[in-house]
Amino acid sequence: MTTEPKTYDVIIAGQGAAAYSAALYAARYQMNSLVIGEIFGGETAIGGLIENYPGQPEIDGFDLMMKFREQVEKYDVPVIDDKVTDLEKEGSNWKITTSQSENYYSSTVIWAIGRERRKLNLDHEEEWIGKGVSYCSTCDAPLHRDNVVAVVGGGSAAVEGAILLSRYAEQVYIVYRRGKFTRPEPVNVDRLHHTNNIDQVMNTNVIGLKGEMGLTGIVLDNEHNGTTELDLDGLFIEIGADPRVDTPKKLGVDLNDMEEIKVDKHMSTNIQGFFAAGDVTDASGNLKQTVTAAAQGAIAATTAYQDIINHPTGP
Repeated sequence: MTTEPKTYDVIIAGQGAAAYSAALYAARYQMNSLVIGEIFGGETAIGGLIENYPGQPEIDGFDLMMKFREQVEKYDVPVIDDKVTDLEKEGSNWKITTSQSENYYSSTVIWAIGRERRKLNLDHEEEWIGKGVSYCSTCDAPLHRDNVVAVVGGGSAAVEGAILLSRYAEQVYIVYRRGKFTRPEPVNVDRLHHTNNIDQVMNTNVIGLKGEMGLTGIVLDNEHNGTTELDLDGLFIEIGADPRVDTPKKLGVDLNDMEEIKVDKHMSTNIQGFFAAGDVTDASGNLKQTVTAAAQGAIAATTAYQDIINHPTGP
C-alpha cells in the first residue's frame, strides 16, 4: 500500500529574517509549516554588530538570527538546512526539491531566500567579514566613529553609504572603477562632492586586501596621492546584490527591471499560492533591512493563511 506524502500548509524557503518571521506567524496561525534554507541568518547573520533593530539597541547579527530561529523552534516548526533546487506545481500542491534530492509538498510557498551580495572575489574577503570587511554601510557605519574607511562602488548604495559614513568616520574614501557617478540621484552626488572628509578615488579598482587577522588596508590598481595602498579600519563593498530568483523565474513569476519579485501589499505574486518576502522582493524599494524583511515575512504568512482558507487543497 502506497503512503501519500505529507503535505504542509506552507513551506518557507530561506533562513533569514523574512523566513523566520513568516514561520513564526504561520505557527501562530496553527499552520503545518516547514522551513528549508541553505544559509542560516541571511545577510543579517553576517552583518556584524546591529544597532538599528527595534528592541535590541546593540546585538550581533548572528545572535539576533539565533533568537529568531529559537523562537520558531519553540513552536516545533522543523527547520531543514538544505538548498531548494526546484519548485513545481504537482496537481493542486507544490513540490519542492532540495539539493539532497528530497521532495516536500505544500499547499502554499513563501519564497524568502533574499539576495546574494556581489563580491570583489579577493583573498580573505569572506574570511574577514565582520573583521573590517562589510557589505552594509547602514548596519555598520556607527562602528567606525573616528576611523578611516573606504567604500567600493559607484551606485546609489555606495554614494549614500559614503555620505552616511562621513558622519562617523574621520576619513572616507570612495573607490569607483569609472570616472563619473551616473546612477545615484544627483542630489546625493552633489552632497558627496561637498562633503569635506570624503576623498573620491576614481578610475580605480581594489585588487587586494591587507592584513593578518583582519583588514588593515587595501591595494589599488592605480596610484592615489602617490601610493597604491590605503591603510584602513574598514572596507564597505557596495557593488550591488542580485536577488535569488532562478527558481521563481522558471515558474513565470513577474519580476521588475532589477529582477526583484513583484509583490503587492499582501506579498502576493502573480501566481496563486506563491508568495515572497524580504530582500528578494520589490516591497520596500531600496530599503533592504532586517526590520522590513521581518515585517514582510509576517504579512506573507498572513496572506498564505488566508489563501488556504479560500483555496483549500488536498494531498
